[in-house]
Amino acid sequence: IKYDLLFERFLNPDRVSLPDIDIDFDDEGRDKVIHYVIDKYGKNQVAQIITYGTMAAKSSIRDCARVMELPLTDANTLAKMIPEKPGTSLSMAFGEVKELADIKKGNDLRAQVLQQAVVLEGSVRNTGTHACGVIITPDDLRNFVPVSTARDSEMLVTQFDNSVVESAGMLKMDFLGLTTLSIIKTTLKNIKKSKGIDIDIESVPLDDPGTYQLFQRGETTGTFQFESAGMQKYLRQLKPDKFEDLIAMNALYRPGPMEYIPAFINRKHGREPIKYDLPEMEEFLGETYGIIVYQEQVMLVSQK
Repeated sequence: IKYDLLFERFLNPDRVSLPDIDIDFDDEGRDKVIHYVIDKYGKNQVAQIITYGTMAAKSSIRDCARVMELPLTDANTLAKMIPEKPGTSLSMAFGEVKELADIKKGNDLRAQVLQQAVVLEGSVRNTGTHACGVIITPDDLRNFVPVSTARDSEMLVTQFDNSVVESAGMLKMDFLGLTTLSIIKTTLKNIKKSKGIDIDIESVPLDDPGTYQLFQRGETTGTFQFESAGMQKYLRQLKPDKFEDLIAMNALYRPGPMEYIPAFINRKHGREPIKYDLPEMEEFLGETYGIIVYQEQVMLVSQK
């Protein structure tokens, strides 16, 4: 399998710090790779990662109400008073919603539920497993981290969650199951079945004019990472005509670098001069019109 060298490179127990690695598979391929890794390194050297679900503001109210036998309608009324803003705690809610704060100051069962909910908020409520993270160790897992068994899997599960297991120096592989890859695989099967045509997805040309015309018109609904309305708007402005344009747009369309998209588009079409802070930077920034788009460009410029 072509990822063997990748695994071997980082499975050196003498390494102090080990990086995360992300590899994308279709859903079926992901399961095959996980089974392959277990077969290769051993059942005691491969584990999934535990996740801990904590009691948020609304769930702590509902759980306390159920145990303390507050009527369901009252419990739902209290829970709905919590602002919908993500990360809102009970203390924040009491500060923002006067009616909720007044109920908490009372002496009835609703007040007791809110007072108890404050105590329980943030407590661990349940456990699960990380969607795609897999730990691989150079020796028996139990020499490195505490483990348990998964409820619905034969794999071991680390009892450290994601943040702790990484700081403990473990190698975390993210075997990501992308639905898009499954869709492509199914599409190829359907084309073969209905049209009798074999398509090798690996040999699809990257310079097909018709495909670039679709991108230039922003007709990318259903195209992975290019289907949002904002991305379609920028594609119509950019009018990409080479694969590098698509790579750059994919990298730029995220918080932070988005502010450079207009300059990138204007420089491509000659409406804005291409400038470099130092002449030596052109070697690495030429293909992105003088704009630092990639992490690797930062590294290369720093080295230079």
